[in-house]
Amino acid sequence: MTDLQARLRADLLAARKARDTTATSVLRSTLSAIANAEALPVAEEGLSADGPIAGAASGVGATEAARRDLTDDDVRAVISGEQTERLAAATALDSHGAAEKATQLRAEADLLAAYL
Repeated sequence: MTDLQARLRADLLAARKARDTTATSVLRSTLSAIANAEALPVAEEGLSADGPIAGAASGVGATEAARRDLTDDDVRAVISGEQTERLAAATALDSHGAAEKATQLRAEADLLAAYL
């Protein structure tokens, strides 16, 4: 876990204790995006048609999957992507007359800017 991930997790805990629903939601979704970035693609190796379920992995540790180790730069890239998505969605919502939701998304993007 990088220092930035640890900071995000600590800030999530603080937001939950403070009952800050906006920060809690943003930090949870960002940490989920980071966890998704750590996942490796599923390899077809080790899967067989033998056994009760075709294509199922078997053996000791077959269900364990290695995770990628992200650097702080990788984590910042994920956070930047999350911020960009929110800003793009806010722009789209403005054009559709949903200014209140767009304002909320911009506030979420501002919260993420503190980690970049």
